[in-house]
Amino acid sequence: MSIILGIDPWTTTTWFAVLAKDKWKIEILDYWIIETIVNADLSLKLADIWEDIGWIIAKYKPDICWVEKLFFLKNLKTGIDVAHARWVILYELVKNWVKILELTPLQVKQWICGNWNAPKKQVQNALKNILKLDEIPRPDDAADALAIAYLASLVKM
Repeated sequence: MSIILGIDPWTTTTWFAVLAKDKWKIEILDYWIIETIVNADLSLKLADIWEDIGWIIAKYKPDICWVEKLFFLKNLKTGIDVAHARWVILYELVKNWVKILELTPLQVKQWICGNWNAPKKQVQNALKNILKLDEIPRPDDAADALAIAYLASLVKM
């Protein structure tokens, strides 16, 4: 069985999903949010993300992790902050010998929906069908992490 981690990194909210794959069967183990204090100093947010990612890795022991790439941000300061968060996440993964792959938000949408411009609702509905869920995964950003983990599950390890 393979354990797969998908991460959609930000600073105030970082979304993650954990899947287990056994041959063709995929099971959702967990998906949710790493939340930091909104107005906290960036260094405190990064420390929270670092600690929580370490906890997730220790609990689930993933074999592979796909992390969403920083694609485009209009606000340069936000982009730099998210780049710091990605570094913390990537470092913790490397430190724990987790294989890392990266993809852009457009790649996620293209592979899940067949449309690089798909809205979040379309991604949620596609995941509901693909993973045979009773309802769409919520919140929508958690669905992004779930989509990333699902795509990682398709990679031959």
